[in-house]
Amino acid sequence: MRPGTFLFGLCAIMLVAAAGYLWPWSAGLEELPDITVVTTSGERIALAGMRGKPLLVTFWATTCPSCMKEMPHLIELYHELSPLGLKIIGIAMSYDPPNRVLAVQEARSIPYTIALDIDAHAARAFGDVELTPTTFLIAPDGRVVYQESGSLDMDRLRNGILAMLRTSQTSPPVSAGGHS
Repeated sequence: MRPGTFLFGLCAIMLVAAAGYLWPWSAGLEELPDITVVTTSGERIALAGMRGKPLLVTFWATTCPSCMKEMPHLIELYHELSPLGLKIIGIAMSYDPPNRVLAVQEARSIPYTIALDIDAHAARAFGDVELTPTTFLIAPDGRVVYQESGSLDMDRLRNGILAMLRTSQTSPPVSAGGHS
């Protein structure tokens, strides 16, 4: 084998491995569902209206140990990346009593949006979510690029979000928003 062929093959393998690690992730759901969720404060949010920036949607329950363990990492991710445009919505499962969801939201000082899925409409729209935590990362164009049931690989998720934010920052701004 010629040295140039070996080097080319090695570079190709490394490139494919790096691309596979960072982007894109496989997902069962392909597109952000066109639904409206109701937050714990009673606000109605149309998910379709959140296009333009990365959106992380996580289904969780107050009785889910993995969800409670993951929550501080999501809070940290929110504090780090929301100033750059990341949106996070935590959707409480339909079997979770609203008063318990509110108590956890307050006790943990959750800064991102929490929605109640009282009739399981959101869970059905996202492909019949039953397991928690189940998380979806939606690209600015509305494509679901990552879907995970169970514990998240936070480093991988963060790197994917950062890549999306870099891409969306190179696109023309959607509004003037006071930035110069």
